[in-house]
Amino acid sequence: MITHNRLTALSLFSGAGGMDIGVLQAGFDILSCVELDKHCCETLRENISREERKTIVYEGDIKEISPQKILDDLGFKSGEVDLLFGGPPCQAFSQIGKQKSMLDERGVLLFQMIRYAKAIQPRALMIEQVKGLLNAKDLNGKSGGVFKQFIKSLEELGYIPKWRVMLAADYGVAQLRERVFIVATKKPNGFQFPNPTHSQPSETMSLFDLPPYVTVGEVIKGLGKPILKTETDIVPDNSHYDVTPRRDKERIHGVPEGKNLSSQTHLPKEQIGGLTQKDTTKFLRLDRNRPSNTLRGGEIFFHPIEDRYLTPREYMRIHGYPDSYVLRGPIRGRSGTIKNLDQHRQVGNSVPPPLAKAVAIKIKETILCQKSTNCLDTQ
Repeated sequence: MITHNRLTALSLFSGAGGMDIGVLQAGFDILSCVELDKHCCETLRENISREERKTIVYEGDIKEISPQKILDDLGFKSGEVDLLFGGPPCQAFSQIGKQKSMLDERGVLLFQMIRYAKAIQPRALMIEQVKGLLNAKDLNGKSGGVFKQFIKSLEELGYIPKWRVMLAADYGVAQLRERVFIVATKKPNGFQFPNPTHSQPSETMSLFDLPPYVTVGEVIKGLGKPILKTETDIVPDNSHYDVTPRRDKERIHGVPEGKNLSSQTHLPKEQIGGLTQKDTTKFLRLDRNRPSNTLRGGEIFFHPIEDRYLTPREYMRIHGYPDSYVLRGPIRGRSGTIKNLDQHRQVGNSVPPPLAKAVAIKIKETILCQKSTNCLDTQ
């Protein structure tokens, strides 16, 4: 049996490691990661090496990887791991997608969390998903059926699940990103979701109120000018690298801070192109004085005052990644295509580390309480 000074955790659907960062910062030792994407695995391994951790990265299809093998590799038995966590692919449930739910193979991946939990029997689980999961239709067409089935599966394994829709900006992230977190622990169950640490500026009028939301301008300041792709093909370690094509620079020119191109009807028609009033996130220039819109995998947002994309490092600042963290893999243009996940997508698909940390700290408190002799059940 391997002994650890810190609580132990296993990471599924690890992506670029945003959730992992928060869990590590909360005081857990991440023993292994499971991830399919090649570039994300390169990112994970690079940071594990730099931080001199011994985390094992399993690269491959999660459906084909045995949770029992992971336990055997680590020298653990079922019931000995403290936390199992992950953010399964959310496109099947996303409100901006086709919402095929369980008809999409990515929707079925959600239940890999159940398969792993059944085999590993962790003391707690943490799952992150889009809000659309709450209303996703099951195979019978019943709204909310998938979520109900998932919760029932957790309960059948002896867990007490709790869930909450959380706004990243409430926890110091410069982004208006809403996601549902599901936390499941066994009795005695004292888990409570963390209280917000920040609030809207309109709600911060008195001396004892929370500080206002962190803004885009606050987090991207101090980076200086990015290195241009025309200067070098070598992506720097800090990923502050500008790949904006000339035509995209021309099209965003004249779009005011905080606005999108399609709303600027006074601009030439050839500049607006085929965009319609529904294209509110395409050619969107962020506002320095507000948190960002939700960073996504498809569209790259533009700098508040410069005619260029935000760089991956600026995305990481907005998402709450530490500057010491590095990404691996290519950086694509807004309309380019790259096999596997490029750096902007790695960030946009990940969980903001400060949000993961806030939830993981509360899970840690619950687990430590469970291990003591005086923990009260507050179910």
